[in-house]
Amino acid sequence: MLEYRAEGLCRNANHLSREDLNRCIATGEILQSTALAYDTEHRLRFELGGQRGYMPFTECLDVPEGESIKDIAVLTRVGRPTCFVITGTTQDENGEDAYLLSRAAAQRLCRRQYLDPLEAGSVIPCTVTHIENFGAFCDIGCGISALLPIDCLSVSRISSPKDRVQVGQQLLCAIKNRDVQGRIVLTLRELLGTWSENAACFAPGETVVGIVRSVEEYGVFIEIAPNLAGLAEADSSLHPGQAVSVYIKNILPDKMKIKLVVVNKNLSQPLRFEPHYFVTRGRLKKWIYSTPQSRKQIETIF
Repeated sequence: MLEYRAEGLCRNANHLSREDLNRCIATGEILQSTALAYDTEHRLRFELGGQRGYMPFTECLDVPEGESIKDIAVLTRVGRPTCFVITGTTQDENGEDAYLLSRAAAQRLCRRQYLDPLEAGSVIPCTVTHIENFGAFCDIGCGISALLPIDCLSVSRISSPKDRVQVGQQLLCAIKNRDVQGRIVLTLRELLGTWSENAACFAPGETVVGIVRSVEEYGVFIEIAPNLAGLAEADSSLHPGQAVSVYIKNILPDKMKIKLVVVNKNLSQPLRFEPHYFVTRGRLKKWIYSTPQSRKQIETIF
């Protein structure tokens, strides 16, 4: 299956020769360049191989029928890598040759040939573009955006998506579903391993780093991997997001519990675990996080 890259990862057109650029017109290859200006003619302007390129306003974004393109969606492209296909050539107001570019055409190709055939559970690459309290928006190809909700970032609960990801980070995600508008919704947690897979990376008697996720009257939940947290004794001096070192006292698969003892709560540097993938390709149909012995069942059916 064809894979369309996120903006910032496509082939850069800046230093291609005119022969190469003309060849790309014939092949329809998706390229990228940094938009240098949004001019008074409502076009994005580029420089390709020493020659100007223009992207008309209506070609800056592929929108559903009946919707209009907002100015802010175009002018915020200035200074950022922007993908496109070269649709042809024209002459600018000075009579000089220029390339005609279309981001909308690149996005239509991406949807038709790559995204539309994908089923729920399909694993795809993406890039985090911006973060809100409710989730992270990701580029899943040619600037097409998909939401990664906060509760799909990991089994371990977090207070903000920034606890798990950052803008510009490249991820693997699975397609959770499509919303009522047909937009793709992503999930990450199913790729980060089951309880047993994560617990197998640790052993009683080890001392490891962790991140405080929740402080309760009965104990403190401390994450030691994105999909794995344990419980330490209550300590009101700890706070969510705090990095600590913990001693692993016991691992109980039948109860899906890990007993921890806080060793050092004065770690000075902040901590954010990078994703460790247990699934990197293909399509998931069903994912069971829980152990067979556990009464609590956590699963996803795609």
